[in-house]
Amino acid sequence: MKYYYVYILHCSDNLTHTGITDNLSASYIAHQQGIDSRSFTYERRPIKLLFHQSFETIEQAIYFENKIKDWSEKKKRALAFGKLDLFQILTECKAVTQLDEENVICAPSVNHTQEYSM
Repeated sequence: MKYYYVYILHCSDNLTHTGITDNLSASYIAHQQGIDSRSFTYERRPIKLLFHQSFETIEQAIYFENKIKDWSEKKKRALAFGKLDLFQILTECKAVTQLDEENVICAPSVNHTQEYSM
């Protein structure tokens, strides 16, 4: 069975790159070696693989990739490091912030942010 992968890369400038592929190792090598000079990661090497998730259909993978591409760096790192408590907080915070007309700011504590920083 063929699988499709959504992955998150950590770049040398502390940004992340989210992508989709049907060959995770080949994509990682291409990003690491800078095969495509137009790639987001080209001038941000070296990179590290933070996270990957396999899917049985390309449609599932595309849906998931599109979802997480819009996430904050903190939320992506929470997913990558399995910190679902922080992930939940970030998800709730985004919902509260979007719904609140008074612009209430909801953010994790400083200790959590420092714990997950790269």
